[in-house]
Amino acid sequence: TGSKDPFALRRAALGVIRLIVENDLELPLSGIIQGETAEDLLGFFADRLKVHLKEQGVRHDLIAAVFSLEEYDLVRLIKRVEALQDFLASEDGEHLLTAYRRAANIVRIEEKKDGVSYVGGKIFQYEGQEEVEIALVARLTEVSDLATQARMNEEFVIAMSALARLRKPIDDFFDRVTVNVEDKKLRINRLNLLSDIRVELDQFADFSKIEG
Repeated sequence: TGSKDPFALRRAALGVIRLIVENDLELPLSGIIQGETAEDLLGFFADRLKVHLKEQGVRHDLIAAVFSLEEYDLVRLIKRVEALQDFLASEDGEHLLTAYRRAANIVRIEEKKDGVSYVGGKIFQYEGQEEVEIALVARLTEVSDLATQARMNEEFVIAMSALARLRKPIDDFFDRVTVNVEDKKLRINRLNLLSDIRVELDQFADFSKIEG
């Protein structure tokens, strides 16, 4: 209510946001807001931007997924949200989200059971690997390079298109490969691979926050 914002800071912050967005200014707020109150102030602007995006009809879960990256360049953040929203509206996006959840769930369960983290684990070639498994490793490496370069160039639609190329090899992997096999090396290798898929997608947005 107005009584809780006597200096009209929310309106002022929204005005700043509109000036930045409407003029397409790439202006990282974290670079200009510093000092003891910086964290609180950046959070305040983030909350105002969430309201602005919701008023534009953007889904709240997509906003949360992108905001988790702590991206404070508002124009870049909005472009990322828009690319994510368009991607998830496609068949590839829908299927890749399903694959992400399956991979993330398996890794989370096995990490808890094993008492270890599979993030950043090395992936090796072992006897007994399935062809689709080897193909997925190769595709993930290729896609990671493309998506990283696209993000650096702020080409977020291209980044999402690159990630979409993971859909079929991931589907093939789950159709033909059992993760929890008796061969310890193969099991760990496959968990490392699924963890890498989760990490790669989370470079664009926290997919675990996406609903539906």
